[in-house]
Amino acid sequence: MSHPADTPSIPLAPEVLRNATLPDGRRADIHLADGQVTALVEQPDKAGRPGRPDTGRGSAVGPGGIDLGGALVLPALVDGHAHLDKTLLGAPWQPHPTSATLREHIANERALRTSVDVPVADRATALANRMVSLGTGHVRSHVDIDPDVRLDALHALVEVREKFRDRLGTQIVAFPQSGVVTAPGVADLLDAALSEGADLIGGLDPAGFDGDVDGQLDIVFGLAERHGAGIDIHLHDGGVTGTRQLRAIAERTAALGLNGTVTVSHAYALGEVEAPELDRTATALATAGVAIMTNGPRRSMPPVLRLRDHGVRVFAGSDNIRDTWWPYGTADMLERATVIGLQGDLMTDEELRYAASMATDEAAAALGLTGYGLAPGCRADLVVIAAGGVPEAVAAHPRRLLVLHGGRVVGPAPENDFPNFPAISVPGGDASAPQEER
Repeated sequence: MSHPADTPSIPLAPEVLRNATLPDGRRADIHLADGQVTALVEQPDKAGRPGRPDTGRGSAVGPGGIDLGGALVLPALVDGHAHLDKTLLGAPWQPHPTSATLREHIANERALRTSVDVPVADRATALANRMVSLGTGHVRSHVDIDPDVRLDALHALVEVREKFRDRLGTQIVAFPQSGVVTAPGVADLLDAALSEGADLIGGLDPAGFDGDVDGQLDIVFGLAERHGAGIDIHLHDGGVTGTRQLRAIAERTAALGLNGTVTVSHAYALGEVEAPELDRTATALATAGVAIMTNGPRRSMPPVLRLRDHGVRVFAGSDNIRDTWWPYGTADMLERATVIGLQGDLMTDEELRYAASMATDEAAAALGLTGYGLAPGCRADLVVIAAGGVPEAVAAHPRRLLVLHGGRVVGPAPENDFPNFPAISVPGGDASAPQEER
């Protein structure tokens, strides 16, 4: 991206983000140093009274500052559930295969992954670049572990995680896509995966796929305890079959003292049962500290507001992005918050803020991220958004103007609606375009 000679360029490690709109609506200068937020200095109010810094470390604005012109600043977006190894981004378009069951989906995926000639690492890199350009600073990615692929995809994602370590924090879940109990050797592969780079252990429909709830959970929780790893289980099983498994997971979580380290992804059953069964299950989840991830599915979605009121942590993930499971997906976590808001009938400003929190604070807490947020002492993982406030950011599909990771600019600054916002040039070319499409 070229610019006239007199157009200022954004420093790659800015010292201050001037004239920012904070998530709570205040206008402030955000001071940065050593990869952290050091001070939030409020702008004078309409009566001319000076704002108050919330730390004494604020300093005068120097030449390394950027005037945001009132753009919204959020802590980096967090994608709590993705599949970097499955995406077909970076490969030629693939017609979407039809399938009626989970097993048919898995069979279709197995067939296609042998015919796509773009390596997993290249496709995962294309998706990771897109995530960064849209303001995602942290992602939890599941990776298939099965008798065919074994640990190959895991090793590819470990490579990508290291490649992106200065731009994108990545957690990897060892995911038994073909089952645990019914797939010979998978338990040993999961054990090895946790020794070779995976951060968490996954599971898949203990009743509906493996047909052995206790058998699968014995293996999953046993490996988690042995390796000191977190747990993230896919649960598509619906109705009371699903809620019984949710309570079984909660019971084991409480018994082992794993509060805050266990997630159930999807949990469609919570959107399919009557109120007494829902409330009973939500109480068990909240008591045990089991979080729920949703991507706002087309079928039943967990009732996010009711779960929140019960004290259950609910957070957002993109899930599949242009792969054999569905042809859609943009990797935009603000768009995902929009989808969840529409599916969950979140309409008020307070509810839109909650939708945003599922892709920021709630997701960060579920992933156990430390130093996350927009306050002095937090990591300077930030995204600047062309919006005047959080509700607008969720509802209006705004552009990302600037992305910082550890205080350094990693993405994009297209031409924008903020006249004081200067042009940007980041290493690697035109930062306004997703890299796999350059």
